[in-house]
Amino acid sequence: MARRAPGLPAQPSVTSLRAGGALPLGFDAAARFTYDGSFDGLLSVLLTCWQLRRWPEAIAPEGAAQGGLFSETHSVPTDEAQARRVWEGLLRHMPGEARTNLYKTFLSERPDRELLIFRYVQLAIQAAGQDISENFADDTVRTVAEINKQLFREKHRMEAFVRFERTQDGLFHASIEPDFDVLPLIAEHFTKRYADQRWLIFDRRRRYGLYYDLQRTDVVSFDRAVEAVAAGGSAVSAAVLDEREPLFQVLWQAYFDHVNIPERKNVKLHRRHMPKRYWRYLTEKQPRERQFRPIANKNNTAAG
Repeated sequence: MARRAPGLPAQPSVTSLRAGGALPLGFDAAARFTYDGSFDGLLSVLLTCWQLRRWPEAIAPEGAAQGGLFSETHSVPTDEAQARRVWEGLLRHMPGEARTNLYKTFLSERPDRELLIFRYVQLAIQAAGQDISENFADDTVRTVAEINKQLFREKHRMEAFVRFERTQDGLFHASIEPDFDVLPLIAEHFTKRYADQRWLIFDRRRRYGLYYDLQRTDVVSFDRAVEAVAAGGSAVSAAVLDEREPLFQVLWQAYFDHVNIPERKNVKLHRRHMPKRYWRYLTEKQPRERQFRPIANKNNTAAG
């Protein structure tokens, strides 16, 4: 089940109706909706809400939805063509950046993300062409803005903290476990930065990854056997690593130790910029096989 984004306070229900329990204008009844959990599926739900004139009391992935005693439930199939129509149509009611922020809100995996997105779109439609993205007096707009700040920080950290290991067949592999589903957001960065090598970035928590084959970057999933290994042990078995990989790791650790200035050590600041939950995947944070020794002073060496 999706988790509430860490650090965000619980927000009031975004499905609250008008005073006295009245439905918003343009809607005839309330209903519950289920979908396949994809973003295209959610866009299909939004279109269905407007077509049926049903205000969503709840929107949830299939299998996670809870039935209501008095409201009807609609299972909405994903229609990619209709989803594309909705996605393109959103630009008539909001700027491109605001539309992108809705997709990032979906990637936050908050349990109320679907209702937040619906409510935000509904507010934009009611605004009749006015940009609502800075109307922070509204709870929904403010919550979406806060979510996007957190997604931006997590994306930036993943771009900085990914550490690759080279396998025997020349593939560079990295494992991550971000708080949010940020793989779609970092794909462009790594495709441009590492365009001359094959690489795979695997999200352990969500069991899928990004694979670049020197031509394009694709989303890939794995069978259950691979998932079991990824969930329980090291990122890559030592048997499949390039024989030079341990040397590469030692060299990187040595570089990290040499550029460090012990006299300016600030643990609190360091953990703020590099939270400890990421350390398990950082080469420089692993135990040293050889203790670091500063280079001997040249003058002392000459004197000796």
